[in-house]
Amino acid sequence: MDWIALLRWMHTIGACVLLGTGAGIAFFMVMAHRTGNAALIAHTARIVVITDWVFTASAVVVQPITGALLAQALGWSWSEGWLVLSLVLYVVTGCFWLPVVWMQTTMRDLAAEAARTNAPLPERYHRLYRAWFVCGFPAFFAVLGILWLMVARPGLW
Repeated sequence: MDWIALLRWMHTIGACVLLGTGAGIAFFMVMAHRTGNAALIAHTARIVVITDWVFTASAVVVQPITGALLAQALGWSWSEGWLVLSLVLYVVTGCFWLPVVWMQTTMRDLAAEAARTNAPLPERYHRLYRAWFVCGFPAFFAVLGILWLMVARPGLW
């Protein structure tokens, strides 16, 4: 396998991990939340937080490295519109992902405490869940936009 093919493969796998992990995490968190069962929410959130740190964080590190190496190897200018917009959307995604990881961790802890004490989920959990839910949309659509830009590489300017 040649160097460029390997870089493309690694970059594509990273993109798949970002999109797939994000969608999977969102699905499982929403489904757990819908039950209202604090123990189930705590269990699901515990797995979600681990998944975010193992898979999402790894892909977040790999993507810019493989992308930069690809751009260099293929002679792409850093001023190409699709590449600039991809990087902007990547930063936007990160600006939503970092608080979401904190929210998931806090929701996990709040749900675990509610389950341990056999109490209802506190209002803080519900506020964080609403914020978490809202943050997911721009991050998800930004990743979809990045994927489209990677594939189409349109001439934007």
